[in-house]
Amino acid sequence: MGDFKHPDICWKGNTARHAQSRRFLQSTDDNFLTQLVEEPMRREVLLDFVLTNKGLAGDVKVEGSLGCRDHEMVEFRILRGRSRAVSRITTLDFRRANFGLFRDLLGTIPWVRDLEGKGAQEIWSIFKHHFLRAQDWCVLKNRKSSKGGRRPAWMSKELLEKLKGKKEVYSMWKKGMATWEEYKNVVRVCRDATRKAKAHLALNLARDVKDKKKGFFKYISSKRKTRENVGPLLNEVGALVMEDTEKAELLNAFFASVFTAKVDPQESQALEVGEKV
Repeated sequence: MGDFKHPDICWKGNTARHAQSRRFLQSTDDNFLTQLVEEPMRREVLLDFVLTNKGLAGDVKVEGSLGCRDHEMVEFRILRGRSRAVSRITTLDFRRANFGLFRDLLGTIPWVRDLEGKGAQEIWSIFKHHFLRAQDWCVLKNRKSSKGGRRPAWMSKELLEKLKGKKEVYSMWKKGMATWEEYKNVVRVCRDATRKAKAHLALNLARDVKDKKKGFFKYISSKRKTRENVGPLLNEVGALVMEDTEKAELLNAFFASVFTAKVDPQESQALEVGEKV
C-alpha cells in the first residue's frame, strides 16, 4: 500500500496523535494485520506500508528506487506459498517418567572405577553418556506443538466460533445466499467482541500483575521480535563456524571448560564473537 499520509503514527509503539490515524490503527488491529516496514523512504517518513497477517511475508528491505521516483523502493518476500514447517522438536514428559528405574540404572554403574584417573572433560562425557542413556529408557518424549496452531491469549472459544461464523456468512454472501447487510452486521459483532476480548485481557493482566507476574511477562515477551538462531562463532583455530551442529559442539566444549582449571582464550573469544553477532 503506497503514498499513505499518516506521519503521526508510531509503528513501533502502535500509537498515533490524530483521531483519523488512531482509527486506521484500530482497523488494522481488528483485521489482525501487521505493518512490516520500519525504515523511512523519504525525509524520515514512511510512505509505503506492507500490511499483512503474521507469518505471510518477510525479509522486508528498503533500498534503491524505481525510475525517477523520489523515494526508495520496498522489497519483501511472500511466504504464503511455502508449506508450513512441521515441528520435529520433542520435549521430555517428566510427569510420566519412571524415576525409580532411573535411580536403579544409575546406581548399577561403577562410578569409582569408570571415573578414576580421568580428567574433568572425560568425567563429564562419561557421566553425560550414562545419564542420557538412562533418561532415554525412563522418560517419555512428546512432540512439541508448533506456534502456528496456538490461539492468542485473548481468543476465547466463543470468540473463535463467532469468527468462524463470519467466514461462513461471507461464503454465503458470495453465493448469493445472504445479503450484504447481514454480513456487515456479523462483521460489526465480531469486531466489537474482538475489541472487548483484548481490553478484557489487558485489564486482567494489569489487575493481577502483582500476583501473576509470569502471565504478564509472557504476554510482553510474545510482542517482542526475538532471534531464534545463533550467529557465527569462532573455533579454536580462529575460523568461522556456520553449521548448527558445529556451533553446538563448540558451545558444548566451552561450557565444559568451566570444570577445567584452565580456559582456552580462543574459546572465550568465540563466545564474545557470538554475543556481538
